[in-house]
Amino acid sequence: MNHIQAILEHNKEFVANKEYEVYRTGKFPNKRMVIITCMDTRLVELLPRAMNLRNGDVKVIKNAGAIISQPFGSVMRSVLVALYELEADEVLVVGHHECGMAALNSDVMVQHMLERGIDQKVLDTLENSGIKLKKWLRGFDNVEEGVKSTVEIIKNHPLLPPQVPVHGMIIHPETGELDLVVDGYEN
Repeated sequence: MNHIQAILEHNKEFVANKEYEVYRTGKFPNKRMVIITCMDTRLVELLPRAMNLRNGDVKVIKNAGAIISQPFGSVMRSVLVALYELEADEVLVVGHHECGMAALNSDVMVQHMLERGIDQKVLDTLENSGIKLKKWLRGFDNVEEGVKSTVEIIKNHPLLPPQVPVHGMIIHPETGELDLVVDGYEN
């Protein structure tokens, strides 16, 4: 059985047994917060438990490294939707120690693309079209600086509502210990 079939089999039982009932909540976050965090698999259950979050408490946006690299990209758009349309009124960026984005090597990633079947012509076309893959595929050198940079992008966004606190934290992916990097209430 492949992964999709296994998921669908489980889902049939999940729905038939009404296991979804314990997760019912509204579309607005109870704690009125939006969190940007990393897609790291270690954080799927650890982050909410370490922060005492339950289903329905917050809006969570996950991407590689908890980074906003484009001020007018989809991650920032999601933050603004949460603030303007979904009743969130503060933002929290949560990076983590041992993040793969800290070690991301764009040259190695491009090599992996080639090995998995992306034609060199495609890469050349992108480069010739102005898409600089080495810049686009870069991570960060230091997780604390990555969090601070994303916090600054959000705080300085021209569409951020005035008085919205933007916080930054780092979580340890083994213990769940949180370190406050930016206290948005102090600004």
